[in-house]
Amino acid sequence: MKKQAVLDILKAVESGSLSADDALTRLKLEPIDDMGFAKVDRHRELRQGASEVIYGEGKTPEHMIKIAKSLISDGQSPVLITRLSPENADIIKKELALTYDERSHVGIVGEIPPADGKGYIVVATGGTTDIPVAEEAALTAEAMGNKVERLYDVGVSGIHRLLAHADIIMNARCIVAVAGMEGALPSVIGGLADCPVIAVPTSVGYGAAFGGVAALLSMLNSCASGLSVVNIDNGFGAGYLASMINHI
Repeated sequence: MKKQAVLDILKAVESGSLSADDALTRLKLEPIDDMGFAKVDRHRELRQGASEVIYGEGKTPEHMIKIAKSLISDGQSPVLITRLSPENADIIKKELALTYDERSHVGIVGEIPPADGKGYIVVATGGTTDIPVAEEAALTAEAMGNKVERLYDVGVSGIHRLLAHADIIMNARCIVAVAGMEGALPSVIGGLADCPVIAVPTSVGYGAAFGGVAALLSMLNSCASGLSVVNIDNGFGAGYLASMINHI
């Protein structure tokens, strides 16, 4: 149930057009939609400001369709699906108005809402190979009502590429810095910005990168203040957190 729907119910009680008992019934109506294979949390947007997101990996397209329809019927829009395979996306498109991004494997059912965050979020990558994870972060943030500025391929191997966008970095409300290999980009950005920086290590790199562990450890040991770190390749988590920061 969306916050506006709850507010409408309370206003109806205040005006006398709805009884307190009827209002209570509406508020209690199906906070959890128990489908057997899933228990859809229909009150998450009311509690947390963002509705439930579908993690697509390991789920059948039929299950994802049913979960999405439950959220839509409760007024949730858009519905975000992460880690969605192209094959499952094609099946879902036959049932729902799904927009699918093949790079990030993100699917969005419904329209991206107008930006209502306080400012804008920067999503930056060290290299072009980091873009799939960065797009997961950027699309997540956009689906949650944020303006996103993308700065891709601005890694420290050519620092002038990053410094050319110093004005965008310095005026952001939150920055998501995505990098693999040695993971130096978030530390450099953290030295330029006065806003929170969310570091995202990616699994990009040669053998000693250990599938992103090297970048993760570099980011956890960063000397830059105001830096937080999410898990390897977790663009969704970074985009979600950035949205929370931008809506404070």
